[in-house]
Amino acid sequence: MMNKISALTLSLALLLAACSGGNQESKDDSTQNEKNMFTGAKGEVKLINLDPGHFHAALVQKSMYTQIDPRVYVYAPEGSDVQDYLKMINGYNTRAESPTSWDEVVYTGPDYLEKMLSEKPGNVMVMAGNNKKKTEYILKTIQAGINVLADKPMVINKAGFSDLEKAFAEAEKNDVLLYDIMTERHEITTIIQRELAKLPSVFGELTQGTPDAPAITKESVHHFFKYVSGNPIKRPAWFFDTEQQGEGIVDVNTHLVDLIQWEAFPDVVLKKSDVEIISARRWPTELTLAQFTKVTQLDAFPDYLQKDVKNGKLQVYANGEIIYKLKGKVAKASVIWNYQAPEGTGDTHYSIMRGSKCNIIIKQGKEEGFKPTVYVESSDVSSPLRDNLQTAIDETIAGMFPGVTLEQLEENLWTINIPDQYKVGHEAHFAQVTEKYLKYLIDGKLPEWEVPNMITKYYTTTLGLEKAME
Repeated sequence: MMNKISALTLSLALLLAACSGGNQESKDDSTQNEKNMFTGAKGEVKLINLDPGHFHAALVQKSMYTQIDPRVYVYAPEGSDVQDYLKMINGYNTRAESPTSWDEVVYTGPDYLEKMLSEKPGNVMVMAGNNKKKTEYILKTIQAGINVLADKPMVINKAGFSDLEKAFAEAEKNDVLLYDIMTERHEITTIIQRELAKLPSVFGELTQGTPDAPAITKESVHHFFKYVSGNPIKRPAWFFDTEQQGEGIVDVNTHLVDLIQWEAFPDVVLKKSDVEIISARRWPTELTLAQFTKVTQLDAFPDYLQKDVKNGKLQVYANGEIIYKLKGKVAKASVIWNYQAPEGTGDTHYSIMRGSKCNIIIKQGKEEGFKPTVYVESSDVSSPLRDNLQTAIDETIAGMFPGVTLEQLEENLWTINIPDQYKVGHEAHFAQVTEKYLKYLIDGKLPEWEVPNMITKYYTTTLGLEKAME
């Protein structure tokens, strides 16, 4: 059972952990590289969760990991955010199938940040909550010498962008890893799209694109009311305040800009000068008080939201679109938030990569049963695409995911059949990201392109917001 303990008890727990080895290096291992304290040993990663206010904080702990100690130190202000997080963890601990065994050591108080920075009971911070404070949290945690695994977005405006750049510089200086949780890289349809686009025999090369027909497009539709881990979601009221959550153009669009970079320029180091904003726009989703109440369980709009209430309806600027050039290629990233998805549907994703030989498309509409589906559309009827595509599926894709097959629908249109075992869903991607981050901790570094590309990504989203606000 999770226990809320006093500062004195917490300090005692930290002292006992230190005496028993805690997160210190073994005295017997004189060859252990002090720069990299992670070896993959059982329980060597000690998690801290700072001000968990988003359900993503709990989703990182939906699974157990051998390398992560079951005891998790939580520092947060008193309130519903931390209680909702603890409720989700308790649900994972008590579920009938594959229950987790997290032991949550909780400190709540107005000095929670200072308390964490002075005590530092762990070596990896998980951060998913109010985005207004997130960049400050990240920078101070990195300066304290603690690794950070952060939910997106790590910054929501241009003013905070310089602090994020500083955080990356401090991370390098302090030999710690700052990494954001990009779950969508683990969606199998996106992986297949990326892998096929890397094959000149199939895709050719990425077109230049135009604003009307970008070389690569990523569009997603999300919903304020939905189910997470089988239960209707409860969102904090601040989620609807763009000064705290961020506008859609800098929030969910983080995933889309990340995928554009990851697919169009795989393993390529990008920089801010590679980005040129062509156009950007933003628009609100209207919520009635009844809708707001259903998703927050509050019967009135808080005072800080009154600035966004017009004619009794809350105007949430959760929608945004950026059309931009990345290394000369035109790209489009757009996000839409509706209140609730129609029955039997959910969040959806659309993407197209336009190549000189074919277009690789992901659709998730009614025809696909609202399941993401990959299509390959030939753009050159004279090319030997069919044979090359079949070879690519047999030798490349099926090598990564046995059982994946190619099906021809029309003369110049194919779909890729993906076995259900690979369709693990959004929630399972959090464990996949965490496992990858644990490997990076053992390596003592991120791939060479990751940090510059994270900086480029957040430069793109914050610059896009600035353009949309003009």
